Amino acid sequence: MADRSSQGEPKGVESSIEQNPSRPADAEASREHGEGPSGSQDAQVKKKSKRAKVKSALGIKPEGEGSKSAGGDHGADKKVSEALIDKILDENTAIEGDSEHERRRRVEEMLKKGDVAELLTGLAVGGKNQKDMASYKFWQTQPVPKFDEQTVDQEGPIVVIEPEKVSKEPSPLVEGFHWVTMDLTDDQELQEVYELLTGHYVEDVQETFRFKYSTSFLNWALKSPGWRKEWHVGVRATQSGKLVAFISGVPIQLRVRGNTVRCSEINYLCVHKKLRSKRLAPVLIKEITRRCNLVDIWQAIYTAGVILPKPISTCRYFHRCINWSKLYDVGFSYLPTHSTKARQVAKHNLPNETSLAGLRPMEQRDVEPVLQLLDRYLAKFDMAPAFTLEEIDHWLLSKSDQDQVVWTYVVEDPDSKKVTDFFSFYGLESSVIHKAKYDTVRAAYMFYYATEAAFQDDDQKLKARLNVLIKDALIVAKRYDFDVMNALTLLDSPLFLTEQKFGPGDGRLHYYLYNYRTAPIAGGVDDREDPDEKHRSGIGVVML
Repeated sequence: MADRSSQGEPKGVESSIEQNPSRPADAEASREHGEGPSGSQDAQVKKKSKRAKVKSALGIKPEGEGSKSAGGDHGADKKVSEALIDKILDENTAIEGDSEHERRRRVEEMLKKGDVAELLTGLAVGGKNQKDMASYKFWQTQPVPKFDEQTVDQEGPIVVIEPEKVSKEPSPLVEGFHWVTMDLTDDQELQEVYELLTGHYVEDVQETFRFKYSTSFLNWALKSPGWRKEWHVGVRATQSGKLVAFISGVPIQLRVRGNTVRCSEINYLCVHKKLRSKRLAPVLIKEITRRCNLVDIWQAIYTAGVILPKPISTCRYFHRCINWSKLYDVGFSYLPTHSTKARQVAKHNLPNETSLAGLRPMEQRDVEPVLQLLDRYLAKFDMAPAFTLEEIDHWLLSKSDQDQVVWTYVVEDPDSKKVTDFFSFYGLESSVIHKAKYDTVRAAYMFYYATEAAFQDDDQKLKARLNVLIKDALIVAKRYDFDVMNALTLLDSPLFLTEQKFGPGDGRLHYYLYNYRTAPIAGGVDDREDPDEKHRSGIGVVML
């Protein structure tokens, strides 16, 4: 979650393409390429093999193949390269550069070096962004859009599977491991999932922060209305009985443009660090897919911090410091050149009191009006959930002040008593690794919000109202001792991020649909990856 890492984003299937997110990038590269005094011919062969895989994945023919002579047709090669560069730039807006020329130059360098991770993520190779080609091959076998698909003639399922062909039994695991269904109504089993995620889920490249999920958070995230016990899939070590891997799904009614699709929302794929060479992630994905198919669910939504085949949208993370001094001490925030600590504290200072008349915590009586307001608001976006009253009650209404997970505030008009606005955020702590002064960072994540100003067909009025609303959300977060507010460039967030002093993070969150083809959806960033106030985002679904 730090500004200098990509840890801040919640993850869906990212672990499936990580070889080891906690391993230093330089050491990993050194081992892969056989660099240094101990490098051998075998290492050079591996290096060439990897580059061949890169070229194959990107549609580049091996050297000499298809050439007219030993000298080759350099003119043809140049045309292919130019076309390939155009394709990579079109497919990957995350590749950074101050100009289009600079972005093209970066791609050319990556092609020469054969850096598949950079080509497919647009980010520096290392840690959690390091691509595993074996996993890339796995996704090539799945019903997901391919990178080279340029147009979408018809939106809908990619393949139709006959229910009777779905296996009633899971695929076998490697020797020494067996499948289990985790019973999260059992406190002991819930604690096991908590301990696995706490010790082995996403952490940043510098090994500074790691998500710290509470059992209250897991109960909230994994037991939404309609949840199924069999969608909480675990792998145990047969000899010790220890839980070593986990993946989950919850049901969601998802509207994708004009179609409403019954989906599973896949999340919390986690494999014990010492077992990531066992290739458990792909079989976990296959198993949760099988279990969804058995109950007639054929589509899924998931997110990842790296590029897989093929994102339907990419949003960017932004962070708003609330307790700047603490964030600086733990290494989350940095001190800008020519600034001082005192200036940064003053810059991020927030008032103690909110400004909106009628702002109060959401109550049970607000569930229906909040649903009505949110339902109208989400209709603006290309992809959004179709919520029910029961789901609004679950996701937005806090049931207890003890171990509170979600905070929702409504604005009630003093005269009409109508709910005109609301905002919500959820809390998630991160452990601070190797720091003595603080052991946790409290992060608030912007969740759903809506306002009547969205229906006035006036972007300036909407922007003004959202800035007042979100400023009050920041003040509420400060009251509850949160250190930072994180937000993505989805919904209408580009309208308030800059004014409310959210700074751009390194994290990008890519949205994917499994077994569903749809045209790309705007992610709320422009060509320079700044908040796009003019076009904004088509994404209306917030993933945990």
